[in-house]
Amino acid sequence: MIKTCNPRWLLALFCLVTAMAAAQAQTAKLPNVMVLATGGTIAGTGATSTTTVGYTAATVGVDQLIKAVPELSKIANVKGEQVFQIASESMTNEHWLALGKRVNALLAQNDVDGIVITHGTDTMEETGYFLDLVVKSRKPVILVGAMRPSTALSADGPINLYNAVAIAGSPDAIGKGVMLALNDQIHSARDVTKTNTSTPDSFKTPELGLMGYIQGGKPFFYRVSTRKHTADTEFDIASLSALPQVDIVYGYANMNPVALDAFVAAGAKGIIHAGVGDGSLAARVKPALIAARKKGTIIVRSSRVGQGILARNGEANDDELDFVAADTLNPQKARILLMLALTKTNNTREIQRMFYTY
Repeated sequence: MIKTCNPRWLLALFCLVTAMAAAQAQTAKLPNVMVLATGGTIAGTGATSTTTVGYTAATVGVDQLIKAVPELSKIANVKGEQVFQIASESMTNEHWLALGKRVNALLAQNDVDGIVITHGTDTMEETGYFLDLVVKSRKPVILVGAMRPSTALSADGPINLYNAVAIAGSPDAIGKGVMLALNDQIHSARDVTKTNTSTPDSFKTPELGLMGYIQGGKPFFYRVSTRKHTADTEFDIASLSALPQVDIVYGYANMNPVALDAFVAAGAKGIIHAGVGDGSLAARVKPALIAARKKGTIIVRSSRVGQGILARNGEANDDELDFVAADTLNPQKARILLMLALTKTNNTREIQRMFYTY
């Protein structure tokens, strides 16, 4: 005798199968975002919930960072990978090369639509600009961090991470270069800088302005950089195992050439002179800069001011001295571009072209 099926049971089974199919379809439509963790304050912990300074950076792993923001599953298929676990003041050229190569390898995969990199804020702008010059893809790469550790009452890491994933998975972010996402704002890696030691609104793009905002899990763009970046650059790190030594000499009243001479003696291939004002050269230091250039060291005049164009042939006759002007790049970013430039050429005219291009 054949028993008849319970209609209610059949209906329940049908609803379950339909719901599972709908869930799978929804998951398939979500962008695939890879989170590469490098440490920093966003992965930091403090002694108490009110500890916002004096905490320990780089203690929380990537899986825990992702798990702390369950809302991520609604906007992207997120996977994590722990690349480094360091405070960003300890970031090195070797870290940059390894990170850049890993980013390029992942972006070459069809199942990766964008990348988020969690990073300490101290050198985030530098890592961002390095990647902006060496990433060989138009897919979004977003750096994100926090000004307060994960254990703080007012931790900004979770919402920053959520916003970064939202940008990385957005078609609107494609082709806009490497970006930073903090404090509900989107900044170009080339132009942004850290401006405050501890407040959540530390990252700003003076004068040139931020790129846009994140609101309701959606990026809104209002400005893009006109400088070439990512897939349009001439730099390729695929075969590089090291970067040329480039050091920064800071300008100040009563400056002397001791640091400059030490860097040159230690083998510096390039020097960024972070001069006062429009990159002025102190009378006591100028002869040492000229001597260094004659020995083959590339000299780039930058400024400690932080805003404005460094005028070529302004405070120094760059044509005569065979120096390079940093354009709008601050000293720490000028160092990055010069290192990469020196992997291609020692010609100062070519290097100056690069500074006006990137």
